[in-house]
Amino acid sequence: MNKLWLIIKREYITRVTKKSFILATLLTPFAIAAFIAIVALIFSYDSGQRKIAVINESGLEFKLKDTKKVYFDFTETPLDELKLSYQEDGYTGVLYLPEIKDLQKQDVRVTYFSEDQISIGTKEFIQREIADKIREIKIDNSEISRVILESFSTNVNLEEVGLSVNDSGEIQEEDKTNSAGIATAMGMVMGFAIYMFLFIYGSMVMRSVMEEKMTRIVEVMISSVKPFQLMLGKIVGVGGVGLTQILIWAILIPTLNFIVTIFLPIDPEAIQSAQMSGVESEDMMIQVALALESVKSQNWALILPMFIFYFLGGYFIYSALFAAVGSAIGDDLGESQSLTLPITIPVILAIYIAIAVIENPTSNLATFASIFPLFSPIVMPARLPFNPPVWEIVASVVVMIASVVLFIWLSGRIYRVGILLYGKKVTLRELGKWMFYKE
Repeated sequence: MNKLWLIIKREYITRVTKKSFILATLLTPFAIAAFIAIVALIFSYDSGQRKIAVINESGLEFKLKDTKKVYFDFTETPLDELKLSYQEDGYTGVLYLPEIKDLQKQDVRVTYFSEDQISIGTKEFIQREIADKIREIKIDNSEISRVILESFSTNVNLEEVGLSVNDSGEIQEEDKTNSAGIATAMGMVMGFAIYMFLFIYGSMVMRSVMEEKMTRIVEVMISSVKPFQLMLGKIVGVGGVGLTQILIWAILIPTLNFIVTIFLPIDPEAIQSAQMSGVESEDMMIQVALALESVKSQNWALILPMFIFYFLGGYFIYSALFAAVGSAIGDDLGESQSLTLPITIPVILAIYIAIAVIENPTSNLATFASIFPLFSPIVMPARLPFNPPVWEIVASVVVMIASVVLFIWLSGRIYRVGILLYGKKVTLRELGKWMFYKE
């Protein structure tokens, strides 16, 4: 046990004190903060107010709303004359509204004259403003009451109510308002977080094994510790490095982003103009409030411990496999592509399965993938917000624990042979034989 702890300590300290680790750990949050700052500057960039001359020959009387980006100036100057002198008069363009002979027409064509092309957002704003004004005039000229007309619009909100049967056989109802959207978002975030951790730090374990094998350092270490202890120490040590890095990022990234938002505030009007048309701010506030309420209502007492469990379980399984492959690779680094392919395929498949499972969390595929150990580290965390049956969670946990022990043992069998083997190209078939070699 003392030797195992020494290996873990050596692997951890060696990596966290490297300049590359320190620079990557510190520079990544600053890079993210710089990216957010650049986005904030782009949104907050003031290109100046666009002054547009408006020639209204539609026969309708109305005013267009001015904003910080667009100013409308209605003029009686003839169109041909204004086309020649609009820039000298201080305009950036000319908006021409032709005569509307039939007010009942649904399609109205207006023209914008300018040497410069207007942005998509400005174009949509002008179209929406004119359409709204014409609609208001149509309503005023019609015999339909505005109250009656507004009553034709109906908003339908689907409320989800969960049903369950208690011990006494009574049906209980549970409010599930907006839970599907939140559960989907949470599932995707947790699934991709584990996916990235498995690849980044699992590959780090493989590279560590390969480096020590090619430099022959491992030959000295094997004389004092067992190969299995060396492999397990690397897995735990690199895992500690990863958790340390994530912890630092969890502190630095929100802190730096908060500082960026203080000194470089994004213009709310610029953001609103960049959003999709037709989305009302009041509706957005309601949706945000419902989302926050749904987040609070999640069963965090189950989700957080299970997320950590699958996070660590998946890391131990895949890191053990990466370590086994690293021990089998010689001087030819090209071998790693063919040997790591069987490891990467289940991880990638698990991501696609998680996407399908989020769409239908009660399917047979969801049940199988939540228990199968190569898929469950990604799929089950994605299902947890949807409250899967208790028996599936229990079965998945038991299989995961047994699989961690099995995969570490099998990888240790490969590791003890491959770590001292040089100059031979290894196939997957030979890796399978190494598992059954006698001591």
